[in-house]
Amino acid sequence: MPIKIPRELPAYEALSRERVFVMTEDRAQSQDIRPLRVAIINLMPTTIDTETQLLRLLGNSPLQVDITFLNMGSHISKNAPPGHLEKFYLSAEEIVYRKTRFDGLIITGAPVETLPFEDVDYWEELAKVIDYSQKNVFSCLHICWGAQAGLYRRYGIPKHPLEKKLFGVFPHAVNEQHHSLFRGFDDEFLAPQSRHTASDRNAITAEKRLTIQSETAETGVFISTAREGREIYVSGHLEYDPLTLDREYRRDTERGLQIDLPKNYYPGDNPSKTPVVRWRAHANLFFDNWLNYVYQETPFDLNKLD
Repeated sequence: MPIKIPRELPAYEALSRERVFVMTEDRAQSQDIRPLRVAIINLMPTTIDTETQLLRLLGNSPLQVDITFLNMGSHISKNAPPGHLEKFYLSAEEIVYRKTRFDGLIITGAPVETLPFEDVDYWEELAKVIDYSQKNVFSCLHICWGAQAGLYRRYGIPKHPLEKKLFGVFPHAVNEQHHSLFRGFDDEFLAPQSRHTASDRNAITAEKRLTIQSETAETGVFISTAREGREIYVSGHLEYDPLTLDREYRRDTERGLQIDLPKNYYPGDNPSKTPVVRWRAHANLFFDNWLNYVYQETPFDLNKLD
């Protein structure tokens, strides 16, 4: 079944062209089922691209998903088109104040990973959202810096700088094949990584409430969970589209920054060649598994969340 989003959202036309199931408010009101309510805090600098990437994956499920985009009122975004946030986003602080409940919450990455958490201008507001999600969201999915932020806020787990940017498409292993998030996964799967920092693995393993579900020696901890999947921390970017790493590489190259080619990405390591996508199937499977888990386990009445 489709995701429910406004027809005017830029992602609507792109997803419709790709035959991703989307639904408008009028059509949704004629149905007699309760959609999953999923909120997305989009902190990425590529606002519309990230919306489309996440909606593409959420829209691949047979479930109807009602999407609410949230923004940080304490931060002035320079990356969204004029009026976009005002039209399509709600204030995260208002959601917290009203204790609005959701089946799922996604907190994306952000271009602030080299800063101490407390130096991020919206940290206090985001920390309130993370705290609020503990009792008002059934399952919270944290991505990249969003994962580092969640681990730090909930467990005090620090991050540390890497010797150089982890950049490219890397193989990852599954530690627990029978976990609901990895149903149907191969023993090894590929996923994009793009980050300068990593959460401390020793601190994660020392925290008994956390379980490492996927990791490799090259990339470190990729996915960890707590509360049987109600908290999910993903260090990479399964949601990336085919050319996201290419755009990042060319952006940094044009800025004169020292950056290696994204690993395992361009055929023959030749940036003039079109990248071959090798993570799309597992990305869809991961998000499908997450939505199915949320659908199966969330109380029909969200007021009964504990």
